[in-house]
Amino acid sequence: MSVRVEGRTIRVEGNGPVEDAEPILAALQEDPHRTVDLSQALRLHTASVQVLLALRPAIVGAPSDSFQARHFKLIWLNEER
Repeated sequence: MSVRVEGRTIRVEGNGPVEDAEPILAALQEDPHRTVDLSQALRLHTASVQVLLALRPAIVGAPSDSFQARHFKLIWLNEER
């Protein structure tokens, strides 16, 4: 599994398969104030992206996939305004 919960941080690493969406959701439901660290993720499955879009946690980093990185930055930068 490429999702690890370390205290108040959810770390997503490598290629994020569809199976990652459920542990991300569960961890955020358990503690909505957790931060999601995507700095070690290559790319995320759209199911995981939908969880993040729905729950809007604090995000650190972006997947290394250039398409996803660009769009994550646009979405979360616009949220901060």
